[in-house]
Amino acid sequence: MTGALRAVVIGGGLAGITAGLDLADAGVDVTVLEGRPRLGGATSSFRRGTLPVDTGQHVFLRCCSAYRGLLDRLGVTDRTVLQERLDVPVLVTGEAGTRPARLIRGRRSGALPPPLHLATALLGYRALPLRDRLGAVRAALALGRLDPSDPEVDAQSFGAWLAAHGQRPAAVQALWRLLTVATLNAEPDDASLALAATVVRTGLLESAGGADIGWSAVPLGELHGTAGAEALTAAGAQVRTSHRVSALRSVAGRWSVAVAPARGDGYEIDAELVVLATPADAAAALLPAAAGIDPSGLRALGAAPIVNIHVVYDRPVLTEPFVAVVGSPVQWIFDRSAATGRPRGTYLALSQSAADRWVDRPAAELTAEFTAELARLLPAAAQAQVLDAFVTRERAATFRPAPGQATLRPGAGTLLPGLAVAGAWTDTGWPATMEGAVRSGHAAVAHLLRSSSSGGARSGPRSSQGVAA
Repeated sequence: MTGALRAVVIGGGLAGITAGLDLADAGVDVTVLEGRPRLGGATSSFRRGTLPVDTGQHVFLRCCSAYRGLLDRLGVTDRTVLQERLDVPVLVTGEAGTRPARLIRGRRSGALPPPLHLATALLGYRALPLRDRLGAVRAALALGRLDPSDPEVDAQSFGAWLAAHGQRPAAVQALWRLLTVATLNAEPDDASLALAATVVRTGLLESAGGADIGWSAVPLGELHGTAGAEALTAAGAQVRTSHRVSALRSVAGRWSVAVAPARGDGYEIDAELVVLATPADAAAALLPAAAGIDPSGLRALGAAPIVNIHVVYDRPVLTEPFVAVVGSPVQWIFDRSAATGRPRGTYLALSQSAADRWVDRPAAELTAEFTAELARLLPAAAQAQVLDAFVTRERAATFRPAPGQATLRPGAGTLLPGLAVAGAWTDTGWPATMEGAVRSGHAAVAHLLRSSSSGGARSGPRSSQGVAA
């Protein structure tokens, strides 16, 4: 490729950052347009007074090779933490009170060939009776034998499959729901079996360390948005934030991108290549009819919300960087004190996925309910003073990973030369995760560069679903 080609990337989330870097690295003249004031998309930050607040609590796994590659490309891997081995502290609540448990990978499990290494973690998970631990091992191995690209697998509900494979309600609540609500943003009964099988197979079965958990040691806005803008600029790309795209037209084999900046007059950019890396609903509004992607299909993917409850205490209340909770309205608790530079006290962020029942409730009700629950779960919180409590809502945090979702997710290419789509909602074979977003950016650019070299466009609006290596 040479600098003669010009490209526009519409959207500055992880997919857009990835696409912009790939194009710039290929020698293409790139402009990245983002309608918000900052890059990062759903993984960004804002300030509440002096407190940096992430728009959501995002973790990654060791198996997330594409996302970890992006961290390396941005030069921020040292600003993240990655466990040496999977270790999830869990609080199990019930009528008898609250007791601790851990889902932890044994130190010697790496010596066992996959997928046998998983047995040590599941058999030692004391949130479940031994009978259910043994049953969980059998179910995990059965999930690993499924083909996520099979439409019949995608058409099934994960919850129904668990019931058919002998998983009792206690196992569903204490193990499978714990995993799938966090990774899929859906309850097991509402989730595609194919996506659940992808998570279990890739994260838990294919390698001993695949499910080791990583997280940002700094605000996400610094990790993705600031570093992304710096890397793009260093690679020669132009980055324009607060520049919303209002129209996309194909003109004589080229592309005209109409831009409406937050300040100043609108303008148009002429380019040979376009990556449309917006959320699905925005893509549906911008895609030309001839692209071969049905906008109604994108809208049918729907949107699933995530709600975060943020609580600031005057003293330490948690001894772990995060903890999962079973048998409580609380799902996951993250201690973001160090990441936000608090010299004392504690800043906790509660991530509530599959949050339809909370997303429209008043903030005052949610903070009252969840601070009371934290006082019940964490003895130190019961003695601490709440300095601040507030709620953030991501109403369209992800698409809904319902059975049949694969038929609605387009591949990277379109029927129009020079136009590709990217985003976690595209056909990555992954749920709506940071890993899926990054993979989609790579796929979109690979399609454009391949098509530009051959002078052709893709033959159809979908690609086959599968898990990339």
